[in-house]
Amino acid sequence: MMDIQRYLLIGAIAVLSFMLLTEWVQFREEADAAQVVSQKTQQSLPTAATIGDEAASASSADDLPSSPEFKAAAAENLSSAELVRVSTDVLELTIDLNGGDIVYAALPKHYAAIDKPDQPFVLLETERLQYVAQSGLVGRNATDTADGRPRFAASADSYSLKSGADSLEVDLHYAYSDSVDLIKRYRFHRGQYLVELEYLVDNRSSQPWQAALFTQLKRDNSEDPAVNGGGMGMQPFLGVAYRTAEDPFEKLDFEDMRDKPLNLTMNGGWIAMVQHYFVAAWIPDANAENKFSTVVTRAGHNIARATSAPVTVAPGTQGVIRAGFYAGPKDQYALEEISPGLELSVDYGWLWWIAQPLFWLLNFFYSYVGNWGWAIVLVTVMVKAVFFHLNATAFRSMANMRRVQPKLLELRERYGDDRAKQSQAMMELYKKEKINPLGGCLPMLVQMPVFIALYWVLMESVELRHAPFFGYIKDLSAMDPYFILPAIMGISMFFQQKLNPPPPDPMQAKIMQWLPVIFTFFFLFFPAGLVLYWVVNNVLSIAQQYVITRSIEKAEAAAK
Repeated sequence: MMDIQRYLLIGAIAVLSFMLLTEWVQFREEADAAQVVSQKTQQSLPTAATIGDEAASASSADDLPSSPEFKAAAAENLSSAELVRVSTDVLELTIDLNGGDIVYAALPKHYAAIDKPDQPFVLLETERLQYVAQSGLVGRNATDTADGRPRFAASADSYSLKSGADSLEVDLHYAYSDSVDLIKRYRFHRGQYLVELEYLVDNRSSQPWQAALFTQLKRDNSEDPAVNGGGMGMQPFLGVAYRTAEDPFEKLDFEDMRDKPLNLTMNGGWIAMVQHYFVAAWIPDANAENKFSTVVTRAGHNIARATSAPVTVAPGTQGVIRAGFYAGPKDQYALEEISPGLELSVDYGWLWWIAQPLFWLLNFFYSYVGNWGWAIVLVTVMVKAVFFHLNATAFRSMANMRRVQPKLLELRERYGDDRAKQSQAMMELYKKEKINPLGGCLPMLVQMPVFIALYWVLMESVELRHAPFFGYIKDLSAMDPYFILPAIMGISMFFQQKLNPPPPDPMQAKIMQWLPVIFTFFFLFFPAGLVLYWVVNNVLSIAQQYVITRSIEKAEAAAK
């Protein structure tokens, strides 16, 4: 039974080590880019056949200008620029006037690298790594077809959210015909990554005007940059996510899109492209029926698309078609307010039911201490307190095993190679001493899911990206640049091992002696936040185990 305990413990540690190392290699480099092409193919835009024949009732909005004002706005002194640049406190966008697509999105609150605070993280782009968000009108009175995109005009080539202003509107004008005018409006809000899209339609003709809004994210098949992180782990998930009527969150990678393309119709919903830490998503009208689909074009481009039901604007009236676009960090509390299920793009894996409470606790402590490192320390103390009695049971079992260690060695010498008699004698000794040989191992195994869940929380939460602790530790999501925390972890593990009974088998003893060294090597590449958790956990375990071991040794000495 002693061998079983050792093998279980060594096996558990080995499995945990491999899982953690694999996950760290998997996430070490951020999937900070996705690619898209600007070439037009026959499948790049939805066709009338994808919309359906039902016409929605005419929409209207009180904030639309009257017909003379609408015409005056369209006749403004418009810029001849091809691109329009927009900047707010949290977004820097570029809009291509050919189609009115967002072809560049940078996040100034999130740096490209910790040592480059002057370079914002780029989510969408069309040069080094291409990735765009497109939108348009299709159907009976389409502006966007396979033959071309509408050419919009703007009154300026750059817009900026003014100091003290809470919102910014960017209007793109399109003269659909002599009797129909369109404005494609983007509305931005201070502190928000959610952008409102509106098509304002002024139908002065004698015929009903009808079209359906399509919104899509388009990307090619270039590899995720994270694959360069090493060969032991898989790349972070990079693909399409969406909501269904039955499930608030579903994923579909680009490879599966070829064999099983998405084709879903439901009220509300959303569709997104997900990568590590960041997400881009289209959120159509929550009160309308929307069709969600994925397409892999003949050129190999991956498209995640949402197409709304056709909207009819009656003759002599005005209408509006709306959607929302999110481009930013995977802030689960902000995403939850935008659309149900979108917050689940923060993927904590199959242990999400443990990870979510841990993140809540981490965020709770951060709200008081204002430092994610100290929040991790407090979460570790809290987790340790929850498992205090379970750990106490394990440490008592180890202390008792340490106490009877001389008797176990004597039994091994007495029975030599007779394993059957040796095991029987050990079981009798355990029974006599009232020791459970698995008592020190099983409580540790019970806690492993909590540790792994916390690992996923530290790796997937964008709040930890570039979050400093103190001194030289500027990024808790990156490895310790000077390897001080891993060294402390290895030393603490060494001292903790000294409190445990040494294995009777010489080979097992050598393996256990090398574990602190092996773990230290593994943890050199782990994020500093995770190593910090392990260091604090080890220090607390050493203190608890030392007190329990000393009390048992004193009780034994007094009995003698």
